[in-house]
Amino acid sequence: MKKIILTGDRPTGKLHLGHYVGSLKRRVELQNSGEFDEIYIMIADAQALTDNMENPEKVRQNIIEVALDYLACGLDPQKSVLFIQSQIPELCEMTFYYMNLVTVSRLQLNPTVKSEIQMRNFEKTIPVGFFTYPVSQAADITAFKATIVPVGEDQSPMIEQTREIARRFNNIYNTDVLIEPKILLPENSACLRLPGTDGKAKMSKSLGNCIYLSDSEEEIKQKVMTMFTDPTHLRVEDPGHVEGNPVFIYLDAFCNDEHFEKYLPEYKNLDELKAHYTRGGLGDVKVKRFLNSVLQDTLRPIRERRKEFEKDIPAIYKMLEEGSIVARKKASITLEEMKRAMKINYFEDKEYINQQAQKFA
Repeated sequence: MKKIILTGDRPTGKLHLGHYVGSLKRRVELQNSGEFDEIYIMIADAQALTDNMENPEKVRQNIIEVALDYLACGLDPQKSVLFIQSQIPELCEMTFYYMNLVTVSRLQLNPTVKSEIQMRNFEKTIPVGFFTYPVSQAADITAFKATIVPVGEDQSPMIEQTREIARRFNNIYNTDVLIEPKILLPENSACLRLPGTDGKAKMSKSLGNCIYLSDSEEEIKQKVMTMFTDPTHLRVEDPGHVEGNPVFIYLDAFCNDEHFEKYLPEYKNLDELKAHYTRGGLGDVKVKRFLNSVLQDTLRPIRERRKEFEKDIPAIYKMLEEGSIVARKKASITLEEMKRAMKINYFEDKEYINQQAQKFA
């Protein structure tokens, strides 16, 4: 069996550090590993429209922002297929068939859906398209026969729902057309879910607590220096807590021993810094300045590469168009196999047509 990756992002704006540590950095590593036969990276604009249907221009403008961030981080159209979801109509048809395999109560139990509904205050006004987006996501993944889906921890329930749908389809139609994908979580536990700069559980554009990959040096510094820390650490001499402290969670995700050698030589590693903060005598400002230096080193090359890609926007759209053509061919093959298994391939089933002809002869 081929080793195939499918992953992507909703174009709700520029990508941020949560996207980067949650899956984007890992995608680039997997792409360059040479271990995979096919890699598909999707800009999920159709899913973005499920809660932005009245503002399609917002989604339209964000597609190029996401594409630029992809390329700036190292995704390579020579190694990965970068495409736009809405340009693959086969995904809509697959979603429609999958809806018959999932109950309303099962969707309501999906913790990712529940948290998203709560965060957006949808309650009884939830659009049907948004409510069923786990089904759409299952179509995205299975259309390309993905064996691996690298995502953040918050997406685990979605992958499990995809596995359930694939399993049920194969059982009902006595086939092995659909693949049950495996989830690939970030290796660094700190990257499983990066909190917002305000200390809230999730980094989100709507909450205004993001550090974007394309932020300027000054924007990064301003956001870092105003980050939420330990509310009990009121004075430098007070003992502090590193657990649940966003500044230290970010350091867990981004810093290494070389950063200490370069910016804080009085400490050998992060463990020593944490120990000092925990026993007291280390101020938040000093730790934040160190985090700022670490993030500047991380994001500077990404920002510079992005500026280079911005010089030829038509080329970016051409790349996405070519990727969408490749992706559609792949999805159409899977859909044809599904329809054959479901026995709704009426016009190509010549044997069945002949049987019907004999029946009425």
